[in-house]
Amino acid sequence: MRVLFAANPHKSIFQYMVPLAWALRTAGHEVRFAGQPSFAPTITQAGLTAVPVGRRQNPFRLLELVDPELIAASRVGLPTPWNVVQDPSTATWESMLEGYDLVSGSLREDNFPMIADLVEFALHWKPDLVIWDPLTLAAPIAAKAVGAAHARLLFGVDVFGVPRERFLRLKAQQPEGRRSDPLAQWLGGYARKYGGEFTEDMVTGHFTIDQFPGSLQTEACGLHYERMQFIPYGGPATVAKWLWKQPEKPRVALTMGLSATDVYSGYTIPTQEVLDSLADLDIELVATIADAEKAKLRRIPDNARLVPYVPLHHLAPTCSAFIHHAGAATLATVARHPVPHLSLHYHWDQPILARKLTEHGAGLALHTTEATGGAVRTAVQRLLGEPHFRSRATALRDETLALPTPNQLVPRLEELTARHRGTTA
Repeated sequence: MRVLFAANPHKSIFQYMVPLAWALRTAGHEVRFAGQPSFAPTITQAGLTAVPVGRRQNPFRLLELVDPELIAASRVGLPTPWNVVQDPSTATWESMLEGYDLVSGSLREDNFPMIADLVEFALHWKPDLVIWDPLTLAAPIAAKAVGAAHARLLFGVDVFGVPRERFLRLKAQQPEGRRSDPLAQWLGGYARKYGGEFTEDMVTGHFTIDQFPGSLQTEACGLHYERMQFIPYGGPATVAKWLWKQPEKPRVALTMGLSATDVYSGYTIPTQEVLDSLADLDIELVATIADAEKAKLRRIPDNARLVPYVPLHHLAPTCSAFIHHAGAATLATVARHPVPHLSLHYHWDQPILARKLTEHGAGLALHTTEATGGAVRTAVQRLLGEPHFRSRATALRDETLALPTPNQLVPRLEELTARHRGTTA
């Protein structure tokens, strides 16, 4: 097969897609990865073949031009209409229609620079299968233009498919003249431009590849999901010598993710207070603290090792507990091991994942507004002292590792591609 991947230029989203791209390539399929020109070095650094499309630079860097207060406000939870996954009571026709009108405008702006080139390349290369992240709707436009099978690859909770299902249900209840659908109108215009008509698969794919176990996911009724095991990929990394042996004391890790400083203005927890609260515990604390955040600290506890970055898939197996922001990649990496979690959640789908993790029993959760030093200390002591957390983390590990690996999923993708190629729905 010829398989075309496409993503908007955000490194953390791209990294969710790399293991499957390599699985398809090592199975003998031709693989190309489309992205905006500024993102090509990130693609080729992963050993994949880049197809530069469009001309615009990384849209996430435009955040530097936005009022910091607006950026801070945008980080909290999920925007409308995607927030119905977190709070179903917000799912009214008026609020969801307004939300889809807003996100359609944002998606149009982010995808417009890619569409013409992506369609042109697809018409030239004629992929059999197109795999795209849920924010890159230029990809289903290109897939529609060439009759390729296509699939969404999720990078967390399906905060896109679930609201879409509820929106369509509400839309069907409206009078004939009031069934507005901003996404369908936008995507339908491009479908007609390239000789087709809008079909719902342009929003949610012929099928969806989900990298998270059922206990951590929220699915939309009526959508076709194919589960796949999350395999960590974080880009270039080296293993420090101190990670070559098991720690002498219980090791507790702390990370608040890279996006907090790469994209936004910093951490949403009182870092110094949290470090101080753990200073007298008989543990080894390993904290990945960006240099910009480390410069704000007044002191570093004797039991703490601060590093700007460490490959989490090497760190997690050595830990007795793991404090993190409930970022999907971090959580999924830790979930591959029998390690209890403490989720200090704030942004995007983090509150949902933290709640699911707590309901599973594999850890505890605190919103960052509640993450005082004392609260974090108490939670860490519980994770280390109460065996049922490790037992439930082991169950989550077993559920995770029971899913098909990317390599094991390839034959199923071949089958689904043959089924959907050349179809319109």
